[in-house]
Amino acid sequence: MAAEEALTTKGYITHHLTNLTYGQHPDGHWGFAHSAQEAAEMGFWSFNVDTLGWSIFLGALFCWLFWLVARKASSDTPSGLQNFVESIVEFVDGSVKDIFHSRNLVIAPLALTIFVWVFLMNFMDLIPVDLIPELAKIISGDPHIFMKVVPTTDPNATLGMAFGVFILIVYYSIKIKGLGGFLGELTLHPFGKWMLPFNLFLEGVNLISKPVSLGLRLFGNMYAGEMIFILIALMYSGGLIVGAAGGVLQWAWAVFHILIITLQAFIFMVLTIVYLSMAHESSH
Repeated sequence: MAAEEALTTKGYITHHLTNLTYGQHPDGHWGFAHSAQEAAEMGFWSFNVDTLGWSIFLGALFCWLFWLVARKASSDTPSGLQNFVESIVEFVDGSVKDIFHSRNLVIAPLALTIFVWVFLMNFMDLIPVDLIPELAKIISGDPHIFMKVVPTTDPNATLGMAFGVFILIVYYSIKIKGLGGFLGELTLHPFGKWMLPFNLFLEGVNLISKPVSLGLRLFGNMYAGEMIFILIALMYSGGLIVGAAGGVLQWAWAVFHILIITLQAFIFMVLTIVYLSMAHESSH
């Protein structure tokens, strides 16, 4: 009996941590994975459909909401939603002005997009862990369908955003400093031309570590938070007393997690601004 319960618990956790993956099966046909093992066997050229779907939906929601507020904006009688959106815009704009001292009209909109989009993806972690997966089972008719609703618990999403920032870092480094200046930073700093291989190693590691740390920091924090919610949800099957304790723990962790999801969105935004500011400093 104990082994069966352990297997059931393991299966519950595994199911909630497995993406709805579409890719090529070993026999050559394309389709959805029906187990975590099948998803792993699909390899690199597979798609986490739930991550892509929820990311696009939340990005579209952000664009629609801000467009709606801008369209109906009024300086005489602003709505509560307009005041809220304006406070977010002012907060992000103030952060950009404090950190980024060059002139680039892309940075502020980019920072706003990152902050709101990452926050919305993180916010999905506050939805009860079984709610949307159970709805997906009912709608699809498949009792074993996978559905991860927090895109930032998928390293493909967080590292994808981080490498997008990395491309901008390299682009503006070359644009501002020139190709020679960019390569000079990688090969001549900090010990001069006589230590070129060592300089290249140090600066290369420093450059590559930016997107890696940016993406993995967000993924690690959100994955850990999701895991705690899943473990708390398991307490509801432990009887009345354990279930009640789980309800209290879930409420307490959700309140604390509000700070985490906001902080992680802020950190991702701030580090993006810092890295792009460094890319614009020709004397760096």
